[in-house]
Amino acid sequence: MSEHIPVLLKETIEGLNIKKDGIYLDLTLGRAGHSSEILKRLDKGLLIGVDQDQEAIDKSEEQLKAIGGNYKIIKSNFSFINDILKDLNIDYVDGVLMDLGVSSPQFDEGERGFSYRVDAPIDMRMDQEQRLSAKEILNNYSVEELTKIFRDYGDEKYAYQISKNIVRYRLNKPIETTFELVDIIKASKPMKELKKVGHPAKQVFQALRIAVNDELNVLTKTLNDILPHLRENGGRLAVITFHSGEDRIVKNIFKEAAVEIGDRYDGPRKEKEKQYRLVNNKPIVSGKEELEINHRSASAKLRIIERK
Repeated sequence: MSEHIPVLLKETIEGLNIKKDGIYLDLTLGRAGHSSEILKRLDKGLLIGVDQDQEAIDKSEEQLKAIGGNYKIIKSNFSFINDILKDLNIDYVDGVLMDLGVSSPQFDEGERGFSYRVDAPIDMRMDQEQRLSAKEILNNYSVEELTKIFRDYGDEKYAYQISKNIVRYRLNKPIETTFELVDIIKASKPMKELKKVGHPAKQVFQALRIAVNDELNVLTKTLNDILPHLRENGGRLAVITFHSGEDRIVKNIFKEAAVEIGDRYDGPRKEKEKQYRLVNNKPIVSGKEELEINHRSASAKLRIIERK
């Protein structure tokens, strides 16, 4: 199992502008890579880590305990952030982090079924108690439904051909493993595509993971829910995305919250005062040094918004 390397760590920690006595939310706790650095900077403050993966929580507990005691870990999907804060009797927080990438251990542990490089039962559920899995989708969705998933969530050029071959394959037997799906994908693409740099199954696997975990709808809801909980005069939300669909959602919601747009009345144009400001107008991306040690950071984009 490879070590999970937190992406854009330095840039994220700097971007959160951490106060020693502040309250900070890591809504994607994972293996506590970012959370560990936040906790090191807190004195009387509080770190709240949220994750729906019990295995990740167990690992994080070990790591955070060695740093300090002023943290709480909540097992939940971050879409329930309003309920989480209500239960903790917290109205406002000083900083929030969302790192939307799947952690390296989840990719590398065969039984989780996230990786196209490890032969394993195809699963992809972040929450192991959830019913819908990648296996369920592959063996029950129509050609049209599969095509839409692969196109919309994976930008897969050969989505229709792959979907047709999936449906044809399962007439004989159910698709049960990652390598069965990889073989179908490879058989669906022309040789010129297979010769390109990068794994031919990457986009389909990404699309399936997003669909299984309803990631884009959950992201939209959570961003809209968390913005009002940022403390006035400096509360910040930092979001790291790895997919164009995710980044588009973050960009649009941040723009709506922070960029002044005039309303036309019968009279002159009137500017609306916005409660938020963009900390960075363009997304922050990984530098050459990080790209060399962590290839998974190549598609990462960091956007930060602050409440005025």
